Amino acid sequence: MLQKPDTDGLVIVTEEICQKVIDRDLAFAAVRDVFGAMARGDAYNFPVIREAIGHEDALYGFKSGFDKAGMVLGVKAGGYWPNNMAKGIINHQSTVFLFDPDTGKLKALVGGNYLTAIRTAASSAVSIDQLARKDAKVLGMVGAGHQSTFQLRAAVEQRDFEKVVCWNPHPDMIPNLGKVATEIGIPFEAVSREELGAQSDVIITITSAFEPLIEAGYIKPGTHLACMGTDTKGKQEVAAELVAKATLFTDEVAQSTTIGETQHAIASGAITQDDVTPIGKVINGDHPGRTSDDEITLFDGTGVGLQDLAVAAVAAEQAVATGAATRVSL
Repeated sequence: MLQKPDTDGLVIVTEEICQKVIDRDLAFAAVRDVFGAMARGDAYNFPVIREAIGHEDALYGFKSGFDKAGMVLGVKAGGYWPNNMAKGIINHQSTVFLFDPDTGKLKALVGGNYLTAIRTAASSAVSIDQLARKDAKVLGMVGAGHQSTFQLRAAVEQRDFEKVVCWNPHPDMIPNLGKVATEIGIPFEAVSREELGAQSDVIITITSAFEPLIEAGYIKPGTHLACMGTDTKGKQEVAAELVAKATLFTDEVAQSTTIGETQHAIASGAITQDDVTPIGKVINGDHPGRTSDDEITLFDGTGVGLQDLAVAAVAAEQAVATGAATRVSL
């Protein structure tokens, strides 16, 4: 980590520099390690603040936490501006502030947009690495927006996928994801939801849906699902019946059961919090993860502040090490 950066001023890492110094491997390692630290009790997230501000239909909030193992303390501030696409910028906007745990001084200011996308993809990739069948061959993508391209690139590095199938609520967006698959060199096909479930060994859902897009009857035995879009009360991507059938894992249980994909099965009484396991326990060897080829596993990726802080800390470290960071005095 950065050594006493306050002596040399505040480190600033721009969006452009983040893209240069953080790749998928670094993001994957940072997210995997912080999930492990969370499960050991070495890192914890603070309560999330997320509010509709009453302007531009925007949601704004704060995610923060402290990783004692990695000595990372900070907050991510930002949110979702749904009208941004019409203005030529992405809907999600955020910035990460890192503080010195020993003194409380602000030590780094890091652009959070690219890091949010790559850490979210790293999260689902970690779940595929830990929970998907080793012989998984078909990847199903539910969603074809900006984040889906990051998800696809990260996912195909975890298994020897031979094909990608996709369904999206807005079919006109699917070709954008198809272009990424072509660039990677993997066959791509747009299909119905039912066909996606019938073919896929791994399914990533990355939408902003408020109703189930994937029903339990669509899924074949042995499927691993990474549900990455539900991060707000009321959102839902898969049927509660499917959640209840699966062996459940998540980044953080308290967040998963209140604002994540498991919230609806919890509300119906189909499952309890005890049915949801932090994926860090699998990473640390304290839980077996998948136990059979027929088991349906589901990772509820709600997105926690510690993920953002972990990748931002690595970005700051890499930027300083390569001379790419800017320093200013407050």
